[in-house]
Amino acid sequence: MKRNIVIAAVTAAALIGGGTATALATTGDDQGSARQAANTKLSDDGSRDDQDDRDDDAARVSSSGVTAPEAIASALKHTSATVVSAELDDEDDSDKVVWNVDVLSGDNTWHSVSVDPSNGKVLGAQTDDEDDTAQVRAALKGSSVTAEQAAKAAAGKGVVTSVGLDEDGKDKSWEAETRKSGGAEQDWKIDLKSGKVTADRDDQNDQDDDQD
Repeated sequence: MKRNIVIAAVTAAALIGGGTATALATTGDDQGSARQAANTKLSDDGSRDDQDDRDDDAARVSSSGVTAPEAIASALKHTSATVVSAELDDEDDSDKVVWNVDVLSGDNTWHSVSVDPSNGKVLGAQTDDEDDTAQVRAALKGSSVTAEQAAKAAAGKGVVTSVGLDEDGKDKSWEAETRKSGGAEQDWKIDLKSGKVTADRDDQNDQDDDQD
């Protein structure tokens, strides 16, 4: 973003949770595998969680035949207004992956439009309450680059998995996250007026800190 030691893993989970595994038993190497699984689960470095997140993201990308610009275009056909963000993510209460596109209409009503990543069809839409409408409007004032155009610009850096308005701070911009075939993630900033794409320095600094 998902096991040939299933018995060991389940036993480890039962031990961690304080429960019992009456239907399953492990001996010898299986017990060692269970202990190893428990130690991995309890490790503090977060490497297992990070790998799971990367696997989940990779699965999302591989399951989508619809690009971010295409998802945005579909959402706009359904709800004609201003797209503020689009993200390829798990649907609420489901493992199904969808494009979630946030649209701000002229009467300041927010719409969350779900787009099928396999064919671009709109699955549904609902209105949302947001408290940063004025801030978003101010950030977009004078902008000549839309979310769709920002996503197209960032697509030259990899597969775009999200694009959204960064209305905080001094330098307002579009932000996009891309993923390459090897699984590497990168965050980018897209200028609201020129459409110029630059690497997100804050994201790069975070990556450097993680490597130290």
